[in-house]
Amino acid sequence: MELKLTNGTKESLMTPVGSTSPRLEAPPDPLADIKSRIQSQLLKQLDIAKLNHRSPSDMQSLVSQAITTLLREDDIVLSRQERQQVIAEVMDDVLGLGPLEPLIQDPTISEVMVNRPNQIYIERNGILYLSDKSFRDQNHVMRIIDRIISPLGRRVDEGSPMVDARLPDGSRVNIVVPPVALDSPTITIRKFSKDPFKAEDLINFGTLTPEVTEFLKACVAARLNLVISGGTGSGKTTLLNVLSSFIPWTERVVTIEDPAELQMRQPHVVRLETRPPNIEGKGTIIQRDLVRNALRMRPDRIIVGEVRTGEAFDMLQAMNTGHDGSLTTAHANSPRDALARIENMVLMAGLDLPVKAIRDQMASAFQAIIHLSRLQDGSRKVTHVTEVVGMEGQIITLQDIFEFKQEGIGIDGKVRGRLRATGLRPKFIERIELMGIRLPQGIFTLS
Repeated sequence: MELKLTNGTKESLMTPVGSTSPRLEAPPDPLADIKSRIQSQLLKQLDIAKLNHRSPSDMQSLVSQAITTLLREDDIVLSRQERQQVIAEVMDDVLGLGPLEPLIQDPTISEVMVNRPNQIYIERNGILYLSDKSFRDQNHVMRIIDRIISPLGRRVDEGSPMVDARLPDGSRVNIVVPPVALDSPTITIRKFSKDPFKAEDLINFGTLTPEVTEFLKACVAARLNLVISGGTGSGKTTLLNVLSSFIPWTERVVTIEDPAELQMRQPHVVRLETRPPNIEGKGTIIQRDLVRNALRMRPDRIIVGEVRTGEAFDMLQAMNTGHDGSLTTAHANSPRDALARIENMVLMAGLDLPVKAIRDQMASAFQAIIHLSRLQDGSRKVTHVTEVVGMEGQIITLQDIFEFKQEGIGIDGKVRGRLRATGLRPKFIERIELMGIRLPQGIFTLS
């Protein structure tokens, strides 16, 4: 992966930062004092809370007129471009998320990372760029943080310095403040497309092939239990959204998330979300509570956004007691590692179970693992579709049905390779065929 700087140079993320390195921060804003003064006067004149009952367009019109009046009254001389910039950025500060607002609205940006007030990074096509946007100071960052979490009833302070939240559009937000964040309050926003990606999009991106897409669609239709594994930012949730779109619309689906971010298309969906403790430290609802409760809700399928701790045990129980066709994701470096991590999560449930019993449950619960990786060029690809075959002694046996073979790096810096069949036919193919599903001839032929 490369880090692209605003001055057009490139520096590897592995390059040590020294005296000869480019300065990794946004340039000073010459209009900062004017914007700060106008915003302060604006907040004294307008009661923004009372404007909330108006439509967004009315609010924007009123605030824009008020800013224009203040600029004229203060006899501030600006060029037309500077005046438009001041009006737009003060409006973003008053009504939106300040300097983050244009980044949130930019559909080409997938992630926004605030390290310090004058250091905001963005991710575009898997590559990090230093943005030219900046906050005035740490207090400015904290005001925007408060605007993000206040509507959700969350809090963040020295006593509770970390919080997960989401924006109204469903984007996921993680916030860490001092003393845990040593230099400054930090904000990490994982954006999601307003229009959920479809299978065709992932094929066009090179994440999937048409053949593998057909195979995974058959697996979902045949009610196989699937685990999607991968590293951070590898595209697990995106693929989970796509696979969930293959679930028949006649089925009742219960989703369990922390925080909620799935974009389900079916009409019969019940969405459950964890709840953090309140100010008194009470009222916590964890994923394990929700998985247990979901079993009483007559679900046809249960989707756990991501297994992290003891809820893995309850999920295994659900998959082994008639709730076929369930889906979940897990952080892991490989399909084998995914099983090891889930095993550790089951042990975190505090149950005195022998390891072999846990592995037996996993071998019967899961039918396949789909593993994603984010490659060095920033692309996200399915690298393994692996069948969980069964147990041999103490070991869960796996076999790769499809595997991505990297063939090198092109002159454009893009990874060359293809996701191809290994020549092995999955043992659960009979289950798929019993459902009346016919896969393309030669789909499993070594290629």
